[in-house]
Order: sequence, then structure tokens, then C-alpha cells
Amino acid sequence: MHRSLIAVALLLLAPLATAQVYKWTDASGTVHYSQDAPPQGTKYKQVTTTGTVDPVAPATKENREVNTESGSTPAQPVADTPENRAKLCTSLKSNLTALQGSGPVVMQQDGKPTALDDAQRKQQASTAQSQYSQYCQSN
Repeated sequence: MHRSLIAVALLLLAPLATAQVYKWTDASGTVHYSQDAPPQGTKYKQVTTTGTVDPVAPATKENREVNTESGSTPAQPVADTPENRAKLCTSLKSNLTALQGSGPVVMQQDGKPTALDDAQRKQQASTAQSQYSQYCQSN
């Protein structure tokens, strides 16, 4: 009898282990995540979390490469092949287009998404332009 009461209590507490999160995009294009529902009339998606800091899916090689910016794993050098250079140039061109556009630009800073102000935006655009000139406009 005692064990069945513990089992029932654990089953009743199980839904509390998962959290409900709402995801929506505001008028300026910024994506928001919140435990509270967005303002009425806003289109949103409900995202179910695991209730832990563990990822839902196991880490893949691609995920690990993306997460190296967080400081958890040092970035490994990338071979200078035509394929990798083409990927870099495509990425730099896309970044330049976003930085020179009028929409908001959000970057990860200290593990948190932060919208760039005008000075940060100009600095990032300058860096991307110099990298593009160095790696993509030779020959």
C-alpha cells in the first residue's frame, strides 16, 4: 500500500517536470521565448521542454561545431579547401547583407541573444567586410 501511494504521487508530479514555453515573433522580427503566453492576438507556438538542461537530441558533429562559440569546446582549425572557402564566403556575404540591412540583428553574447546597436553593427560589418575581402576576393 505504501509503495502504491508513492507511485501515485510520482505520477501526479511527473507533468510538473516538463515546462511549457511559448515562442513568437514580434513586429520587428525578434523571436521571443517565454513561460507566459504572448499578448492576445499574437500568433505563437507552444514548445514543450524536457524540464532539464540536457538536450532533447544527442549531440551530433554538426551541433558540436555550432556550440563551440559557447566556450565549451575549443574551435578546431578548418582546412582551407575550395569547398570550405565557398561556405565561408557564402556565410560572410549573408552576414554582410543582414548587417547592412534595416532589420534587427541579434547575436549570441555571453550565451544570451542580444540585439546589436548601431556601433556594434558597424563594427561587425567592418570585420565581415575585411574577412570577405581577404578570403573571397582574391584572384
